[in-house]
Amino acid sequence: MKLILVLGDQLSDDLSALSAADPAQDLVVMAEVMAEATYVTHHPQKIALVLAAMRKFAAHLRARGFAVAYSRLDDPETGASLPGEILRRMAETGAEGVIATQPGDHRLARALMEMPIPLRLLPDNRFLCPPEVFSAWAESRKSLRMEFFYREMRRRTGLLMEGDKPAGGQWNFDHDNRKPARPDLLRPKPLRFAPDAGTEAVLDLVAARFPSHFGSLRPFHWPTDRAEALQALDHFITQSLPRFGEEQDAMLEGDPVLSHSLLSPCLNLGLLSPMEVCQRAEAAWRAGHAPIAAVEGFIRQILGWREYVRGIWALEGPDYTTRNALDHQAALPAAYWGAPTRMNCLSHAVAQTRDLAYAHHIQRLMVTGNFALLAGVNPSEVHDWYHAVYIDAFEWVEAPNTLGMSQFADGGLLGSKPYVSSGAYIDRMSDYCGSCHYRVKDRTGPRACPFNLLYWHFLNRHRDRFASNPRMAQMYRTWDRMDEAHRTAVLTEAGALLTRLAEGAEV
Repeated sequence: MKLILVLGDQLSDDLSALSAADPAQDLVVMAEVMAEATYVTHHPQKIALVLAAMRKFAAHLRARGFAVAYSRLDDPETGASLPGEILRRMAETGAEGVIATQPGDHRLARALMEMPIPLRLLPDNRFLCPPEVFSAWAESRKSLRMEFFYREMRRRTGLLMEGDKPAGGQWNFDHDNRKPARPDLLRPKPLRFAPDAGTEAVLDLVAARFPSHFGSLRPFHWPTDRAEALQALDHFITQSLPRFGEEQDAMLEGDPVLSHSLLSPCLNLGLLSPMEVCQRAEAAWRAGHAPIAAVEGFIRQILGWREYVRGIWALEGPDYTTRNALDHQAALPAAYWGAPTRMNCLSHAVAQTRDLAYAHHIQRLMVTGNFALLAGVNPSEVHDWYHAVYIDAFEWVEAPNTLGMSQFADGGLLGSKPYVSSGAYIDRMSDYCGSCHYRVKDRTGPRACPFNLLYWHFLNRHRDRFASNPRMAQMYRTWDRMDEAHRTAVLTEAGALLTRLAEGAEV
């Protein structure tokens, strides 16, 4: 007999560890443990989602004929860590060893491999690009740009292909997408799922055990099993996909979702597979239900970006999360944990994160991430925050997005330039600036937008690194053409702003 370990983000029938199991004699082990809920202070809704989905998946496996040993967080016999629970089950059963699927967290993988027991770690077969395939692609390239990887994945899978040519005659439809927000449009509301009795019990448990974790626990409306995940997928494909492309980078105060899918938690827990989601989107285009620009933009996020960042995470290994190429050392501002701020965009992004455990990719990249990078925050603190507060954040996907794309901590491995901007980008893509204390068009003065001040300060202090970057040369030419007195005022006021942030003052 062997133990078959199933983790909280491995809730898939075709998981490699389950495929290797013999239901007639092996025992599936699943465990809710404090160590996994607290190594960062995970958002209460994230903890609740994982626990509720685990409990339902365990019941599903039993219905399939598997024997399941399930350890609940509130069971006094449950240990504090996953290795502890595995060793307990080994002692109880006399099992000969453990079969597990590779975790998406280097910390946990190391803890499992250090156990003094026979352990067989199988590849995670739920991704569309195995690590060895990504490694072979990366080995022959001087730079690892997602666009070229994405084209290879289109060819590899056949998605949105017409023979050996891209459907619609081009690989990328960005010029038709990414339009500013339109507050006048009526959009379908995201599908919400009322918690059943089992989920309500989990919510009560999370409320009792994690009262100090940042974030609101209720209302809770996330899908918690495959049937609900499939309903959420159907709703997105039929209701929101047609407008997804043009709105994917837009931000509105009164609409935190716009036309985004909210499917990333279902994908990252394993309730949906990336191929089935992409195939549904492609079928919508072929049936004439959604324009190719919207479908291509959506598929690129999954087939391209999601697979790409997972490849980077696997390729770079455990030390990736320790990188700090720009030597940023500032503390994360208190506003990220809900302290008052007069910056309307930051206030809304954090409040939405607190209430929903969700913000879409542009809010993460160009508001919270942009500000942290401009302010010189230590990337490890930014990484811990993103890992903690978002319902879809697991190390394999969160670390490259945060440390590589958002914070440039890997020195340009993932992105060719840092994603920084002044307030003009936020003003163009949102309605945040109209009701802000600061004035987005003020470049200096008491009400100058902090993004405007910090943007030029960032470029100036990192000039030696970025001035020769072809994608940033124009920005430096613009800076150099400014009047010297103005440049001095910008740097002085930005320095004062950074000092206030370091002192914990409201900004």
